[in-house]
Amino acid sequence: MLHKTEKLKETPSQTAGPYVAIGMAPNAEKFADIKGVFDQDLGVTMLAEDTKGERIEIVINVIDGDGVPVTDGLVELWQADADGNYVKDVDPITGGFTGFGRQVINDKGEFLFETIKPGRVTGPDGEKMAPHVALWIVARGINIGLQTRLYFEDEADANAADWVLNKIPNPVRRQTLIARKEQGGTLPRYVLDVYLQGDKETVFFDV
Repeated sequence: MLHKTEKLKETPSQTAGPYVAIGMAPNAEKFADIKGVFDQDLGVTMLAEDTKGERIEIVINVIDGDGVPVTDGLVELWQADADGNYVKDVDPITGGFTGFGRQVINDKGEFLFETIKPGRVTGPDGEKMAPHVALWIVARGINIGLQTRLYFEDEADANAADWVLNKIPNPVRRQTLIARKEQGGTLPRYVLDVYLQGDKETVFFDV
């Protein structure tokens, strides 16, 4: 006689909650405000004084399904340098361009970062992809970090031929990844509204 096999219940999923900011941005006054462990949080800046490339600002507005700004999350940004190369090594003494940024979302529901406009990286098809940055977004209520991309409005020709953008069947949905160009303070500013749900939901990737 076979032993009775009991079915186990699925372990409840856990959202990021407020702990993601405490663990990943302890110095942020908005959240943990834990000083003295690190001089500064990892990813606060990715630039050095001699970083090559056009300096720009990137603004990400994170908006929930009700159209309300998300103010308790965190965004990471990953990108190539001005020549289209990903950084492999950064000198811990002299520093340099890292290609990685991380900040908590402010009380307006936005993430603002000063960086450089990335160069074109070679895609899986061997052709150059359009300039872009990869985004990773976490917040309360998000079980798994959301992966998406930001492309630049003023790179229309490159966007039209981009390998990833063309994998999105609906051309209208591709527009959810195109950041509009605005004049910020002293730098060109690219703004992307990221909608987590709803009719305007941003395209997210299963990476």
